[in-house]
Formats: sequence, C-alpha cells, structure tokens
Amino acid sequence: MADLPSTNAAELEIVGRVAQSENDGPVFMLNLNKYRTAAQFPEGQLYRDYKAALDTLLEEVGGVILWRTTVLGQVVGDQDIDEALGILYPTHQAFLNLMSAPGSSENMRLRALAVEHADLHRCHAY
Repeated sequence: MADLPSTNAAELEIVGRVAQSENDGPVFMLNLNKYRTAAQFPEGQLYRDYKAALDTLLEEVGGVILWRTTVLGQVVGDQDIDEALGILYPTHQAFLNLMSAPGSSENMRLRALAVEHADLHRCHAY
C-alpha cells in the first residue's frame, strides 16, 4: 500500500497472505476519519471532492460503502473523529487493489488534503 500514516505493516502482511490464499473472501473495513479544517466537513467542497473520488475508487475495485455517518460525540474514550464509514470489499485482494486502481492517485491526493487522521479496522464481513 502507499505511504499512509500509522500503517500497521504486520496487519498488511496478514491481509496480503489472506489475499493470496484460497481463503480470500469478503472483508469489512471500519473507517474512522477526522477531517482537516480545510475540508469543512460535512458540507465543504474539498470534503465533497474527496467523497466523490473515494466513491469512484471503490467502484473500480468492487467495494461499496454500506453506511457512512457523522459522529456527533464520544461517550467513552478519547478518539476525536468526524465520520465513521462501513466499507465492504468483495475480497482482501480488492482492498489491496485500492492503491493500484486508476482512481487511486486522485483519491490519495484529496485524502492528503482532507483527512487529518484515519483509523481502519479489518472486520468480519458479516
């Protein structure tokens, strides 16, 4: 994958092994995003451009956003995020293909401008 901040190399290695195995199958990614002030989440043009680029990229790899929601506040813990997204990929390989798909460079450009911090959690697809 690209040089993303806080990438967990050990987890990416696991994703790669699953992708190359006969056990590769659907994977659900929980995305927790904090946006930069410049993105003017949720109505700003930069956020909308990033959202459109992400939608295009996901279509290219067969992923689909099952839901996205604005985070209103945090009852427990100290993680400050603006949005949570639930994204389903048909396979682990499809997730890895994000970085080589045609829309990847535009998505990554806009991501760098719009997203201050993101955590992605790999989850069962059911």
